[in-house]
Amino acid sequence: MMERSIPSSTSLTDQDYAELLALRSGLRQLLRWSERRAAEAGLTDTQHQLLLAIRGHSAPEGPSIGEIARYLSTRHHSVVQLIDRTEQLGLVARKRGQGTDRRVVHLTLTDAGREALASLGATHLEELQRLTSLGGALKDDTTMPQAG
Repeated sequence: MMERSIPSSTSLTDQDYAELLALRSGLRQLLRWSERRAAEAGLTDTQHQLLLAIRGHSAPEGPSIGEIARYLSTRHHSVVQLIDRTEQLGLVARKRGQGTDRRVVHLTLTDAGREALASLGATHLEELQRLTSLGGALKDDTTMPQAG
């Protein structure tokens, strides 16, 4: 597939700006919707993101605090505070590394954390499917068939 060329900043059309507005508005609406669902589940949006980052991490021992900071695009000390609060709710647990560097802490979900995330995850997937079926702002129409 060949991607459609990106117009220069001086050649953006009214339609380009309308599409950018629809995308940004759609993303913001989805984020606000997600924040409300997390609040209904008794979580902050960042706690929901933390649970998702832990569950979505591919290594069986769970992500380190540094990896969580990268997933959430925030600083290490901010993540530690978030983990402290979420651990007090009984949703996550810390595990010391088993390798040569026992300073490394990995995170896992507790049963309660898995239950909370499963409920939120199902709701979010349903909403994404609804948005996709409506051809909303998440539609990717930036690719065109490759010539010859």
